[in-house]
Parts: sequence; structure tokens; C-alpha cells
Amino acid sequence: MKSTNQHLKPLSLKVNKNLEIGGCDVVELAEKYGTPLYVLDEHTIRSICRDYKEAFKAYDKVNMMYASKALCTMATSKLIASEGFGFDVVSAGEIYTVYKSGADMSKVLFNGNNKSYDELSLAIELGVGRISADNFFELALLNEAAKAQNKTVDILLRITPGIECHTHEYIQTGHLDSKFGFDLTQIDEAVELIKNDYANLNLHGLHAHIGSQIFETSIYGDEIEILVKEIARLNRKYFSETQVAGQAATLAEINIGGGIGVKYTESDCPPSVYDVAEIIIKRLNECIEKYNIEPPALFIEPGRSIISTAGVTLYTVGSSKQVPNGRKYVAVDGGMSDNVRPSMYQAEYTAQVANKPEAENLEKVTIAGRFCESGDILIKDVELPELEEGDILCVYNTGAYNYSMASNYNRVPKPAMVLVNNSKSCIIVNRETLDDLILHDRLN
Repeated sequence: MKSTNQHLKPLSLKVNKNLEIGGCDVVELAEKYGTPLYVLDEHTIRSICRDYKEAFKAYDKVNMMYASKALCTMATSKLIASEGFGFDVVSAGEIYTVYKSGADMSKVLFNGNNKSYDELSLAIELGVGRISADNFFELALLNEAAKAQNKTVDILLRITPGIECHTHEYIQTGHLDSKFGFDLTQIDEAVELIKNDYANLNLHGLHAHIGSQIFETSIYGDEIEILVKEIARLNRKYFSETQVAGQAATLAEINIGGGIGVKYTESDCPPSVYDVAEIIIKRLNECIEKYNIEPPALFIEPGRSIISTAGVTLYTVGSSKQVPNGRKYVAVDGGMSDNVRPSMYQAEYTAQVANKPEAENLEKVTIAGRFCESGDILIKDVELPELEEGDILCVYNTGAYNYSMASNYNRVPKPAMVLVNNSKSCIIVNRETLDDLILHDRLN
């Protein structure tokens, strides 16, 4: 069954005189709110959330956790929480944003490889449900922070399972040469410290990520096998059915992270959420029987696949330049400060002229940003109708990591973000002003 992440464009997209998303004319959105402009389609977000819930319903101990680093605002957090999701957060800022959105903090997991004492203390204070401990230093720091608040903190151990997926090396996280997590050879030492020395930590299970923008499916089965095998081994060696000193009687949770890919171009073929779920559930049930354990709670952390397809970015076309016997460059009013992924990851995107949606593609151009870097290129060699100054360019699948990784490079304000649904639009992130840029500046 096809799932929302396999679509290149928002599900509500229609072509009339101009492009429409969520029942809103895209050109009118650009005129009303200005450009660059991030636009999110609520219908698409809800659809993928429901895809995940439907796909995994055959396993009754599943917990969906949205990976907030893909896009974290109060409005998106509230929307996703309304679909029953919890949250994977990686900073005090994400914790606070989710908290202020009104989400249930008991359904939040705090992840990351170098959490500070203040961040850990905030997570404990606000009632974050799980903290994924990444290293030995953090175990000691976390126990100290928990003790200071006279609380016991529920934790998972993040491990590196030694699985390398075929994606960009910067978004591989499960292979052995990674900055994240405990190596498999370190797990016993960590468990012994928790049981014997860290009375304020309560270990519930294991956590692993294998990467991002994953198109493979079999590696999820491999990850499940490693996690269940380790849970079974640790339960035999360190835990019993009898509750001891307030700690979990047995380890009964596995978190497999997220990472399912999305469709940025027509040539991309990401897997269906339904197909991935079938593989995960089948292997999990096999491993439960093979290693003779009780069915563990299963945590899934999709991020990109929840938010990316729902988002587009609108730009206004400006200047152009024809290189003699070379490329034609067409510049827009945004670029690497609102979408650094082409420069950072060599990411590819698909675009359409919003005010000429059915015009014939007449020329091959390269879409350049407005920033003072020769590498500020959004899309290379894309076929489009002949572009004119003032045209509105719609770049698809920009919901994930564009706003999250945005900057004020060249002292340019960050764009606004709007949510569209049922022919209505509302601002969920204000456009930055020049005064916002100097808000924290000080003169001697």
C-alpha cells in the first residue's frame, strides 16, 4: 500500500490558474505573506501520522515518537500530538517548545550525544518520560541531576548496532564509527554502573538509530535482531522477574529510531511505511520467539517522513545570467540560509512555477540563491518554463530540516511559516525583522 512519504508533493495540491495547497492559492500566499515562505499542508501531516498508526496497529505495544529535529514549532508539535504521537527531542530548546505546545511530556524522549547538566535538569523538571543515555559521562551527569531533584529517572541506553545503511555519511548513525551511543562491548559496564552505583537511574531498555533518508528495508530487521538479542542476554545476566531496589524487573523496551526516506525527485523510490512496518513486526515476532522474551514495547521515531512532504518553499524570481556556452543561472530571493541541504548534503529538489503550473518546460536552468557563496545553489539543471522576474517558484518537499537548519547568514532574516488547510492559512512562525537580527547585539 502506498504511503504519504512516497508522494513528491503535498496531498492537497491542485492545479487551477495557479498552484493550490490546502485550498489556498499559492501565488496569493506569496503576495499576502511575502517570500521566501515556508508553507505546510495540515492534511498531508495528518495523513502520514495515520499511515504510521495504521501500518503498525498489528503490534499492540507500539509507541510513535515524532523526531522533532526535522521541524520543531509549537504549532506543529500541537498538531502532531493531537494525532497521538510523542516526541523525540535533542535539546533544551526542543524540550521547551514541545512543553509550551501543551504536549504530554510523559510521551517525550530526550536524545543526543552531549547533553548538558542544565538540559538534563530541565528534562527532569518538566517530566520528560524517557532519557536516552548516550555515554558514560552522561550516565554520571544524569544521575547527579536526578539526585539533585530527589527523583528517579527512566532511561534507555543508546547503542551503536554496527549497521551501515547506504545514505549520505553525515546522516548515518548506526555504524560502529559514529559519535553516537555505546558500543556493544560497553553495554555490560554501563548496566553494572546503573545497577550498582546510579540509584537515581531506572533502565528500561535499548535505543538505536541506523540513519536517515533510508530506502533499504532489510536493515530494520537486522536492527530488531540485534536489539532483541541484547535485551534477552541482559535480562538473563542482570535482571530477574523480581523487582529490585526500585529498578525495572526486566528490560522491556526497544527504540529503533526512524529514518524512513521521502521522495525529493521523481527518481527517488522510498519504501512504503506499510512495507517497513510489515518487516519490523514480522522480525520482531520471530525474535521474541527465538530469544524467548516477553513482547517488548516498541518505539518508532519518524521525523523527516512525517513533515517533509507536507512542506513547500515559495520564492520570488529575480535576476538571471547566461554564461557563454554554459549554464543559465536564475536567482531567487532565498537560498542557503533557508535551505542549506543542497550545499551541505548535495540534496536534490523538484520545483514548479506556481503562477505557470501548466506551462511547457522550455529551458534548462540552475536555480541560484541570493547569498554571497558560489555554492549557494538550490537546484542544478532543472527544466522549467521560461522564467521571468516576479514569477513564484514552488520547491517541493521542504518540510524537513529546511527551517530547522535555517540561519541568518549575510544577516538575512529567516522566512515566515504558514499552515494551510480547508482554504485557510495561518502564520505559525513570524517572519524575522531587521530589529530581530540585532536583538541580542550590544554596543560597547
